[in-house]
Amino acid sequence: MIARRTFLAGTGAVLLAAPLAVEAQQATKIPRIGILGLTGLEPLIAAFRDSLRQLGYVEGQNITVESRWTSEVDRLPELAAELVRLPVDILVAGGPSMARAAKKATSTIPIVMAVVPDLVGEGLVATLARPGGNVTGISFMAPDLSGKRLELLREAFPRISHVGVIWDSKTGGGPAELEATQRGARALGVELQVLEVQRAADVDKAFEMGRKHRAGALITLGSPLLFANRRHLVDLATASGLPVMFQHRAYVDAGGLMSYGPNFPEMFRRAAVYVDKILKGAKPADLPVEQPTKFELVINLKTAKALGLTIPPSVLARADEVIHPSMRTVRVSIVRGISMPKPSGW
Repeated sequence: MIARRTFLAGTGAVLLAAPLAVEAQQATKIPRIGILGLTGLEPLIAAFRDSLRQLGYVEGQNITVESRWTSEVDRLPELAAELVRLPVDILVAGGPSMARAAKKATSTIPIVMAVVPDLVGEGLVATLARPGGNVTGISFMAPDLSGKRLELLREAFPRISHVGVIWDSKTGGGPAELEATQRGARALGVELQVLEVQRAADVDKAFEMGRKHRAGALITLGSPLLFANRRHLVDLATASGLPVMFQHRAYVDAGGLMSYGPNFPEMFRRAAVYVDKILKGAKPADLPVEQPTKFELVINLKTAKALGLTIPPSVLARADEVIHPSMRTVRVSIVRGISMPKPSGW
């Protein structure tokens, strides 16, 4: 009897301890964040991870990050599915091709987008104010910026009548951005030549076609492919002697002439804020999509001098940053800013 009582008592202790052990294990579970990226976007992801650290997340202690990178767009769906199978608690994606792959891989795991133009147009959310599904994040209306870039390019070089537009039809923001550029060209009386690219090797061909058709300048549309190859793109621009308007300042930092667009690293930093909110219980469907409200015009006078080009004072006066030949950068104003979308009906 004594042995039996001892056995029962021991069994009871084990049964009582089991739920406590499970509860303790669940309490110490470390959230797992999945990052889906194209090779070349690492600097932007670095901004995201830095923002996570500022929010109090330490990788390996209270958060785990699983990254999947590829230089081949066609592999993105496979890598997104791999992250979902781990599984991850939140999936972070950057450009349109990554966003589409992430959304195709899961309709339940929260997805945070960083720099996807026109989330509504891509069919990723119902509305900016009420995403309504498992996707939210940062978005910007790329078509609205395309005409402005062309306008600034024409203002800087008034004699230009023929412009080549490098358009990534595979990983870029879609035809809407191209169509907006074409409308802007018609309004300005500029002949526009579409230089389509789908892979890195096409970039060289695009410049060759631009020179062959006597383009007076080039403009690039949004593209993870072009961003990943930005240094080569800048080298081609310098060798061609053509002024090129890029999508954002990373190209100018690499030696490009000028850029106009949102601050992409800041958008990735804001994506970390979404991750923080979701980890604390918020649902993507209830988190309104944020949009940049300020954009920066950056001009590299060192590159202008090397190309033998003169930027009019009126354009320089509008620049947010000017990089001088001495490599000194003059910041005219602080341009970072992201705001919540206005409710429908405003």
